[in-house]
Amino acid sequence: MEDRRSLPEAFCTRMKGLLGGEWEAFLASYDEKRYYGLRRNPLKSSAESFTAQMPYALEKVSWAEEGYYYQEEEQPGKHVLHEAGAYYIQEPSAMAVVGILDPQPGERILDLCAAPGGKSTQIAGRLQGEGLLVANEVISDRARILSQNIERMGIRNCVVLSEEPGRVAELFPGVFDRVVVDAPCSGEGMFRKDETAVEQWSEDHVRMCADRQLMILREAARCLKPGGVLVYSTCTFAPEENEGTISRFIREQEDFLIEEIPHDANFAPGRAEWTDEPATGLTYTMRLWPHRLRGEGHYIARLRRKGSMDGEMSGRVQNRGRTFAGKERRRAEAVKRELTEALQAFLVKELGIKEDWLARQGGSVERFGEQLYLVPEGMISMQGIKVLRPGLHLATEKKNRLEPAHSLALALTAAEPDRVWELSYEEAVRYLRGESLSCNAQKGWTLLTYSGYPLGFGKAAGTQMKNHYPKGLRKYI
Repeated sequence: MEDRRSLPEAFCTRMKGLLGGEWEAFLASYDEKRYYGLRRNPLKSSAESFTAQMPYALEKVSWAEEGYYYQEEEQPGKHVLHEAGAYYIQEPSAMAVVGILDPQPGERILDLCAAPGGKSTQIAGRLQGEGLLVANEVISDRARILSQNIERMGIRNCVVLSEEPGRVAELFPGVFDRVVVDAPCSGEGMFRKDETAVEQWSEDHVRMCADRQLMILREAARCLKPGGVLVYSTCTFAPEENEGTISRFIREQEDFLIEEIPHDANFAPGRAEWTDEPATGLTYTMRLWPHRLRGEGHYIARLRRKGSMDGEMSGRVQNRGRTFAGKERRRAEAVKRELTEALQAFLVKELGIKEDWLARQGGSVERFGEQLYLVPEGMISMQGIKVLRPGLHLATEKKNRLEPAHSLALALTAAEPDRVWELSYEEAVRYLRGESLSCNAQKGWTLLTYSGYPLGFGKAAGTQMKNHYPKGLRKYI
């Protein structure tokens, strides 16, 4: 835990001048304990069943309907339920951003700076499997972590990209109902939990971050529909990166305004006097201070693009594939139909999934090499785009047969297939390690669950359940 003795001197001088009489309380927060949070996955459980099943003492986070505090020593990241995607470990203040974004089922949402996935997975929970979520992360290593978290949380309607913000804007002009920009920042709000943020801090770094944030906001604005909502957030205290960045953006983007938002009583308004040329409405933005609430530092602004959200979506989105003519089009349609029929037969006969399951998901079955994915409805053609996850991974083609994807297991509920085997905690731990299990289950593919949460697939043969938990994910907990 960071303490006041290691804080940069220039940072302290600036914050003392800004906070005045609150400076001592702010400084004292660095000697206090951190608060730890996790967020229930609404795609997998109700609040009532979740709290009944959790083996930890939980306390609600007031500004996040899915959020709970837990005690540090409990270590929920080392539990079977974490691997099953029952919850996502997230700093409590960071949970406020998606509540202010307020995504609704059926909407098209963009998370432009998405890794490691906290806000994307929270958005997906609010969408409830309806609509399109595009989660983008330009840094490839971080994008892979994002993709893994999307899989673990069982999200069916998300596409993961790894593109520059400008490229995303070219691909999706005026497409999204809501966009969130959790901008790369100097990280001052994380000093208490992240020593690296302290070591990397400088006044030049703050200025560099502010310029980069404005660039990202410009590209995010191009992706938004008229009437759409853009939420900007940082985990820093620097006015240059918060009120200053929003003021610069509003001054140059005349079709955007700062929107007043309902907020938790512990949030504080933005400070117009902390920037040289304040935009109208800066007091509608929100600051989360560690000496005023049980969380780290954050800044959040909700912007709306003027105009109406009515009207058709972009032609690029409507036309997801190439345009074929005549015989070529009929052949492409026949191939797609055969692929979907083969997958449907596999899901029903081999996995025991209900016959109407695939049709109810919406979207389109697509082949990417040997991999079969369910691409969400409304997604554009992915030719020439850096895509890590084109949708829900359903199966892999292997020598005239199909093998179910781990992503499919995590996206199912225990009620959807009829071949389910509930594991004890000890069996679940052994499964996550990659061990085979003794069983008396029906021969064939079986969904393995713990406390009703799917963990992955096994394949029963005789008295043994062959382990199909991915080798790259196996772990000791």
